[in-house]
Amino acid sequence: MSLPLSRPSPIKPAQLGLSLIELVIFIVVVSAALAGVLRVFMQAGAKSADPQLQRQALAIAESLLQEVQLMPFTFCQATDANVETAASTAGCFSLIEGSGPEGGETRSTSPQFDNVNDYHGYTMNGIVDIGNTAVPGLAGYSASVTVASTALGSITAGSGDALLITVTVNGPASTQVVLSGYRGRYAPKAAL
Repeated sequence: MSLPLSRPSPIKPAQLGLSLIELVIFIVVVSAALAGVLRVFMQAGAKSADPQLQRQALAIAESLLQEVQLMPFTFCQATDANVETAASTAGCFSLIEGSGPEGGETRSTSPQFDNVNDYHGYTMNGIVDIGNTAVPGLAGYSASVTVASTALGSITAGSGDALLITVTVNGPASTQVVLSGYRGRYAPKAAL
């Protein structure tokens, strides 16, 4: 006896693609993930300007500190008759160099600062060059300088032969840089 041959059941074709519901769920999940990632990138981008402000404040402080350190450090004022021969303040004819500017000295107009000590107490709001011209883009910065006698190695603070120069620069977004350097009286008779 032979069995009747039955017809094989029809094979359903494999499902291709996504249903509309699956596609909508996929878009919602990917959108939520992208929103989180973009928020992180935006926060990082907003804070990336801070290093620029810090570098600019540091450049201003370095420039001003170098300007002060390169000034003469004599016992007498530059206009004193004995400025190039005095080996102490007792050797000055009449004009002993003091702390801070003397006789109307300023950084940019005549008579100009002519000694490291003249910069003590100097401040500027908005950065200006040596000719007192505002530097574009730096109006939001301010700088101040203090100069004080200090001990340095075997030099005592009381001798006045070593100075601590501190430059403080404040900028936008509460940026602050404080930079210090020393100046020794290694050529007390060099007025230039």
